Amino acid sequence: MLQLRPTTPLQQWQLRTAAGLFVGYSAYYLCRSNLAAAAPLLIREFGSQGLNKEVLGQIASVGVLFYAAGKVVNGVLGDFLGGKRIFLLGMVGAVAATVAFGLSQGVAVFFIAWAVNRLLQSMGWAGLVKITAHWFSFRSYGKIMGLLSLSYLVGDIAAKLLLGQLLTLGVGWRGLFGAAAGVLALVALANWFILANTPASVGLPDPPTNPDSLFDTAPAAEQPASLGALLGPYFRSLAFLLLLLLSFGLTALREAFSFWVPTYLVEAAHLSESAASQYSALYSVFGMVSILGAGYLSDAWLRGQRGPLLLVACLGLAPVLLLMAQPASSSTLPLVLISLVGLLLLGPYSFLAGAMALDAGGRQGAATAAGLVDAVGYVGGTAALWLTGRLAERQGWGGAFMALAALAAATAVAALVFYRTQERRTGQVAIEVAPGVDLYEKPGYN
Repeated sequence: MLQLRPTTPLQQWQLRTAAGLFVGYSAYYLCRSNLAAAAPLLIREFGSQGLNKEVLGQIASVGVLFYAAGKVVNGVLGDFLGGKRIFLLGMVGAVAATVAFGLSQGVAVFFIAWAVNRLLQSMGWAGLVKITAHWFSFRSYGKIMGLLSLSYLVGDIAAKLLLGQLLTLGVGWRGLFGAAAGVLALVALANWFILANTPASVGLPDPPTNPDSLFDTAPAAEQPASLGALLGPYFRSLAFLLLLLLSFGLTALREAFSFWVPTYLVEAAHLSESAASQYSALYSVFGMVSILGAGYLSDAWLRGQRGPLLLVACLGLAPVLLLMAQPASSSTLPLVLISLVGLLLLGPYSFLAGAMALDAGGRQGAATAAGLVDAVGYVGGTAALWLTGRLAERQGWGGAFMALAALAAATAVAALVFYRTQERRTGQVAIEVAPGVDLYEKPGYN
């Protein structure tokens, strides 16, 4: 368990590792949120070359498709090659691809550079999950993954605020890309010295791993015997297959909002480009509250169950999205609504490729579990980015948000099935094994 005041060498390394992963994954978002912040400027400069919202949505969608493919490949590589190597390679690759995008002169190169950027960025979460599986006890997976899941929100908020401020100062979109690449390069260098793959690599004992994962937990078997032995158990598990369906819907909603909120605020709320970039951080700020609140409610009130929160979130999102489909008379209502979406969506979303993937994969298959969950999710994200841009271009934001509301309702059905077949069926009960330590019966990953 992560200690804020470490007293042993292992705890000191755990704090160091958590800090390095948190800052590192946050910095990834400088080279991901930059396209959303620069979108209005790109449309203005390259509109004569055919770059409109639909084409920009296609660029983002192709990037997410490559990100999804990379999640599977790099998840498997992370389990075979080690988390630190994958984590740092993703950073270096994202820096190079971001510089290439910033030097580009046309739409075709934008497609290629953004696709390569997202492919390489898919190494980040796989490396983070693999390192976490080695450095922390399974009893603290929920806590540590809740903390680390905040990194992508902190990164998104920091990126939008920084990039928005640069826009206020008159820095063009090329300057945004250069600044993002420079900061990420510095963070990558720092993490080279901060992180270690495993406790054993620095002479420390390994924390206990989850005895209920899909894999052999003996130390000698921590590396998968083969690719088939690594992938097979996931596709024989009903709980894991339902997890993939939930990831498809929730990631689609998250990707649509993460990318299109600044442009929506410019066009629907009539904000300036710099103000839209900065105010779009409200979505992530309320998402942080959501992640902390969802983790607390799941552990303290629902005794480890995730399904009820997933269901309530999706049912709440549908009417909020329908309200966003209506024309706005001022900027206030759109800002309130994007905040509500962050509050409802991001906490339940964080369960999927975080604690739930670690529970399924354990130390041996954690990166692959997270990669599969995210890969299926980003297939949904690819479709959502393209469809949102197409509908916004041809039917206005009303048509786009009507489609997203329908997706939220469909995902609620998957959440209901997960709860009734996996959690309600097992009748989860908290068992106090020591003061302040609860173990829960998890959904059957078998």
